[in-house]
Amino acid sequence: MTATTIQLEKSTVQSLKEIRRYPRQTYNELINILVQLYKHAKKNNQYDEFLHKIQQPKMNELWGNEEDDAWENA
Repeated sequence: MTATTIQLEKSTVQSLKEIRRYPRQTYNELINILVQLYKHAKKNNQYDEFLHKIQQPKMNELWGNEEDDAWENA
């Protein structure tokens, strides 16, 4: 096995630690799992749908207000 060193922010390392299945699970294992999950979600277009769903409330807040409606009808 060829190994390499990557730089991660401390918050990223903390996030990885929080999602471990067991205490001695390696970052390599975690990253491989995350890559596979991403590939699966992307293949099923679930990633784009997920982003759209989480952005929708903010977009409604920004665009769905009376002030914008008033300008539209001005």
